Amino acid sequence: MKAISDETTDSPLSDWDESVCPAQDPDRTESVLTLEVLSEHAGMRLDKFLSEQARGFTRSYLQKLIKDHMVLLNGKSCKASEKLSSGDVIRLSIPEAAELEVLPEDIPLDILYEDQDVVIINKPKGMVVHPGAGHYTGTVVNALLYHCKGELSGINGVLRPGIVHRIDQNTTGSLVICKNDTAHKSLAEQLKNHTITRRYRAIVHGRLTEDGVIHTTIGRHPVKRREMAVNVPNGKNAVTHYHVLETFDQFTYVECVLETGRTHQIRVHMKSIGHPILGDDVYGPSRCPFSGLQGQTLHAMTLGFIHPATEQYVEFEAPLPDYFKELLRKLRRK
Repeated sequence: MKAISDETTDSPLSDWDESVCPAQDPDRTESVLTLEVLSEHAGMRLDKFLSEQARGFTRSYLQKLIKDHMVLLNGKSCKASEKLSSGDVIRLSIPEAAELEVLPEDIPLDILYEDQDVVIINKPKGMVVHPGAGHYTGTVVNALLYHCKGELSGINGVLRPGIVHRIDQNTTGSLVICKNDTAHKSLAEQLKNHTITRRYRAIVHGRLTEDGVIHTTIGRHPVKRREMAVNVPNGKNAVTHYHVLETFDQFTYVECVLETGRTHQIRVHMKSIGHPILGDDVYGPSRCPFSGLQGQTLHAMTLGFIHPATEQYVEFEAPLPDYFKELLRKLRRK
């Protein structure tokens, strides 16, 4: 797939860093994306192709857009089941999102620390950080609105109150949320300057015997729009340090320290050196060797920053989740 043109500057398909900067506007206007089908996608169903390329949109939503004539194939309305040919041109229109009301929900949170300025939680696997396409309830934001009784910073709008950075849906661990705008601005500035401590634990494929540093750029994959890739045009500087903790027969337990915070950074970087994260269904092998494992074995263990009120360095640690510890036990028995 080749993007011919992106007719808005704030498209739902645009790149996002892990940090959510105050300047980003969560309210998106209508966007149009024009795609050209390459030979490798010839014969694929239209709806399947779009679900792979349009990051953040479910297949059922895209099927509705096709049915509503918001998708044109070579300038004509089409069916979701249409088979694509090399050279086909697809015009995908994403209608302006209706303003959502994000409601408080009584969802238990594993709180590591809380005061009048910040909350640090241990996010579980499978929980989305903030509402978005396909995930309007059950998110961290829904839970925080209930827990904090609405006392969250408003810099990032109604869909992301208090959210200054994110971790992936299937990544577990430490996440800081801001209760007021002063705290939010302080944490956002620290993220921008790469002064926040972020140490992750991961199990990767293959045997690593030495520590290392991965320094590349990371940007949107030129063909697979839902993925990120290293050393692509318009990529942003990305640095990950990794330290070998334990080596097994076919896997390695590592600690990864982020210097920067790009989308999917650790997952993309470990894949780039031939050691994708165990369970990663996007950047790893198609078959997971451990049945029932859903999503990557990646845990944001340690988070440290200058507290916005006390101006003292504070650090918090989220214990490994049970599924992660059980995997380590299994690997040690082999």
